[in-house]
Amino acid sequence: METLFAVVATVFYALASIRLITRLAHQDGPNMPVALMLAIVGVAFHLAYLVIAILQAPGQNMSVTNVLSLVSWLISAAMVMSVRLLPTTVLMPVVFAFTALTVLAAWLVPASHIMHIELHPGLVVHIALSLFAYCVLVIAFLYALQMSFITHKLKQKGASLLHSSLPPLMLVEQIVFKLLAVGTALLLVAQLSGFAFLDNMFSKTYAHKTVLSLMALAVFLLLLIGQRLWGWRGKQVIGLTVIGVVLLSLGYFGSRVVREFLL
Repeated sequence: METLFAVVATVFYALASIRLITRLAHQDGPNMPVALMLAIVGVAFHLAYLVIAILQAPGQNMSVTNVLSLVSWLISAAMVMSVRLLPTTVLMPVVFAFTALTVLAAWLVPASHIMHIELHPGLVVHIALSLFAYCVLVIAFLYALQMSFITHKLKQKGASLLHSSLPPLMLVEQIVFKLLAVGTALLLVAQLSGFAFLDNMFSKTYAHKTVLSLMALAVFLLLLIGQRLWGWRGKQVIGLTVIGVVLLSLGYFGSRVVREFLL
């Protein structure tokens, strides 16, 4: 069943992505209902796969591929649920294609990192907050890339012919800052919960993760302060968002990739 769920999820994510990409430049835009139905099937089978892959007895298999697949599922599910509230048309094909790759990676590249989260309630809180913070900030990063793309298009000749499926620049910019604010708040609380509930935040195993996460938090706080006090926009926002997400990614996944696959 695990193989079936992984294959079906990958196929439907890929079909949804292809459906959106091939119609993105069309005058009428993508056929959103069809793409959404394909994506919903992918999200459902992906969740079924994750339940089997992670919830093993005894403990939970929180390998780097499983965690990455879980993060991508959260982002894909958020995209599907917010389609009527946020301009996600341009982002969804990228997200669905990436999610399909993470499902394949988790299925084809077996790795094991068994934990017993149920024995440590504080650890559950810390992991949940960290995952949600990372997902929100990655979505903010995607919107920042979209903001950069729209800005580039507007600077080109014939900006008045810009395809209607692209959202207004000011709307995307507002979404970026709201997501950054929420993600930064979640990241701050996640770090505080780690120091409150865990005793080994600066141990040899977790010191790099803690330091990189704190550096990312400082970058996002600087970005929000700069936007509020000095009106930072455009390149400053995009550049700092990229730096922050890269630092978080290195902290969350970098060393675990080395430990689980290279050592």
